[in-house]
Amino acid sequence: MKRRSIIKAGALAGLPASLALPFSAMAQEKAPMRLLVGFPPGASSDSLARVLAERIGPELRQSVLVDNKPGAAGRIAAELLKNAPPDGNTIMLCPIVVTVLAPMVFSKLPYNPGTDFAPIAQLATIDFGLAVNASHPARNVNELITWMRANPQQGNFGTPGAGSLPHFFGVMLAKAAGVDLVHVPFQGGAQSMTALLGNQVTCIFDTMTDLIEQHKAGKARILATASTRRNAVVPEVLTFVEQGLRDVQGGSWFGLYTHAKAPDASIRATNAAINKALQMADVRDRLAKMGMDATGGSPEDLAAYMKRDTERWGPVVKASGFRAD
Repeated sequence: MKRRSIIKAGALAGLPASLALPFSAMAQEKAPMRLLVGFPPGASSDSLARVLAERIGPELRQSVLVDNKPGAAGRIAAELLKNAPPDGNTIMLCPIVVTVLAPMVFSKLPYNPGTDFAPIAQLATIDFGLAVNASHPARNVNELITWMRANPQQGNFGTPGAGSLPHFFGVMLAKAAGVDLVHVPFQGGAQSMTALLGNQVTCIFDTMTDLIEQHKAGKARILATASTRRNAVVPEVLTFVEQGLRDVQGGSWFGLYTHAKAPDASIRATNAAINKALQMADVRDRLAKMGMDATGGSPEDLAAYMKRDTERWGPVVKASGFRAD
């Protein structure tokens, strides 16, 4: 037995450096990082997660596995993060609805964003839009409003879920236009788009990421975008503000979080990897094609965005009278 051990050790020692390096790298390999996404594959948050997972893995020297846990508008994934080991090896990518809007509309949440999560970085901002089926006669928002007044029984709008940002954009549109609109919530953007294409709802609000594909395919028509400036992917589409609806405007962002008790060193390392990835030209280009603008920044920056948008959307949610429970 001793002789065999000596032979093996000698054989390894005699290997060229180029062949011996992988053994060193393997010895330093970490356990896979779990990237929670509370929405189904193909959703805007999932698409963003997969782009970033490809890039931050090599920087962190570990695999990053996207783990989709759809349902409850991202709250299932959030609860999983709360109950995950506090080692920084479980992270969550989510839109504003999970950490900013949910506390406004649920009196009983299974998590508290302020005490259960540690911000890592803002990832990207995203625009929202209003779309109709391509067969609909409306070519702009004002034509749609006129049509809804003439067809009040069809005055409705679909969204990816109750209590989501698209839900409150619909509330803002109804108020600004002076029309009654029935909210039809679905389980995700894919379902609301399917309903639109099947003429089960008159229009839908959703992220530009989830609207652009069908718009370009000629199956849906985006009538307006909610940013203060036109969307670079569809510059021909006017904003709500440009069409006279000044109160219908706003945007959203995606953030990355980990467990509140995760080591600061782990948070800073993941933050550095994320910021490096978001500066890569190909990453920024891929995000732009999905209707997103890469951002980045520090954990403190993300905390500030959460505070700012809590103040921004709080009055809108309160005025709507909506409560989810």
